[in-house]
Amino acid sequence: MDIATRQSHEPTYEESLASLRRTDPGHPVPSVVDKLAAPENRHLLEYVTEDPFGAHVFPGNIPGYSPADFLADLDAQLASTAPIHLWSYIPTCAYRCRFCQYPVVLVKGSPEVADRKANQWVDWNIREARLWLREVPNLASAPVGEFNVFGGTPSLLPPDAIRRLLDFYREHFNFTPDTAIRFEGDPSTFTPEKLELLAELGCTKLSSGVQSFDDPVLEQCGREHTAQECVDFVRNAQRTGFEWISVDLMYGLLDQTLDSVRRDLEIVLENEVTAVVCTKLHLASYSDTRTGVAGVQPAAWQLPDYRARLVEHGHRWPPLGEQYQMREVLTEGLLQGGYREQPTMYFAREGLGPEKWKAIMVDQDKQEAEVAIGLGGSSSCRASEAITDVNWKTYSEAVEAGRVPLGSATRFDAQAQEARAVKMALSTLQPLSEELHRRRFPGASLFAEPWASRFGSLAERGLAVVDRDAQEIRLTRDGKVLVEAVMNSEF
Repeated sequence: MDIATRQSHEPTYEESLASLRRTDPGHPVPSVVDKLAAPENRHLLEYVTEDPFGAHVFPGNIPGYSPADFLADLDAQLASTAPIHLWSYIPTCAYRCRFCQYPVVLVKGSPEVADRKANQWVDWNIREARLWLREVPNLASAPVGEFNVFGGTPSLLPPDAIRRLLDFYREHFNFTPDTAIRFEGDPSTFTPEKLELLAELGCTKLSSGVQSFDDPVLEQCGREHTAQECVDFVRNAQRTGFEWISVDLMYGLLDQTLDSVRRDLEIVLENEVTAVVCTKLHLASYSDTRTGVAGVQPAAWQLPDYRARLVEHGHRWPPLGEQYQMREVLTEGLLQGGYREQPTMYFAREGLGPEKWKAIMVDQDKQEAEVAIGLGGSSSCRASEAITDVNWKTYSEAVEAGRVPLGSATRFDAQAQEARAVKMALSTLQPLSEELHRRRFPGASLFAEPWASRFGSLAERGLAVVDRDAQEIRLTRDGKVLVEAVMNSEF
């Protein structure tokens, strides 16, 4: 039984190995396959078999922390801060993709009904933002490095709602001349008229969940746009003058092949897309793996019986070995095509990266706060982190009652703060600097315990280089491929 089609039992180690060894004979086998098959890396294979999202959320190690205390921690850090990252999460979607487990709300009906529902979410988002400003006084003056309107599909919003949302944030938060404004959406909703509006309102960056340029693969995902609409979006955005156009590509999707992934790569290179975010299909629950924020409803593809029925009807899930081949096709092709990877699986054309908001969040010399306003937002500072309620009913009740709708918060003790910083820095794929680490954590060293043995083990397994002469630690090529597994299973 393949790990992607299993029903009620967890895969055995032998099943995971078998899936890892199943590769497309028409393409090279990535060296990471042998690394994962080595007995000393059994825990890494088990981690990637479970298929978690990676490291988009770094939860604290002290649960049950008061949301009010998190807000106080955040306010204290923002009293004197470098630029932060600010999110506005609009959860509206016209439909639900079969792989999506995010907290989204479907907006359907006549145009008038859909617009009314969409405007309601803008109302709640603005009301929530006012509550954050009230409870975190220093938030209003904290410089915003990048403001990201994401979702969901915020590009579904009618023009007046988009204008109202962006005008509010610009007027009430500390946008500077260097603040980047990014807007996210479905390719089919980024019409030429909407692109012109976003440019007029000061947006310079766009992100779109293309996922694939293969129509049959898109159809199986439940996406309601075509590959041509994806290409049209990129070209229209380029003509409109956006300086940063990013697309998301997924691999490991139902019925996807290496040839399909290679064609995705060719289209990206042909159209000179500014940036690409590559993501493996994830079937494990973000909540179970504590690596992302999941809504109250699982994705259709997370249901074992549903996955099994797809196989019974002749569909195919790529085995783990083929997934790593797909990853290598994308990563090596992008690097050879003039892109740079930083952080892991975020690619930008040479000279244009890294992603600004990611640099603010995870670079070893920055790691500033992020504030995410909206259903299921993930916010953090150095001392603690919090997740906004993911249930739209209790979320709206809290906002209507005048409470910041945080659903949970956790705190980092001193050791966890150091570990979180190391993991974030590893995710950038850049060398870890001993000097920066000592400056951030006086008295600590990457060459002393608890880090010396951990990095020593990685070096023995060919996943890292411990360079005492240069006073830095670097991931090897295979270490970079497995960085998420290393971060979350060894640190």
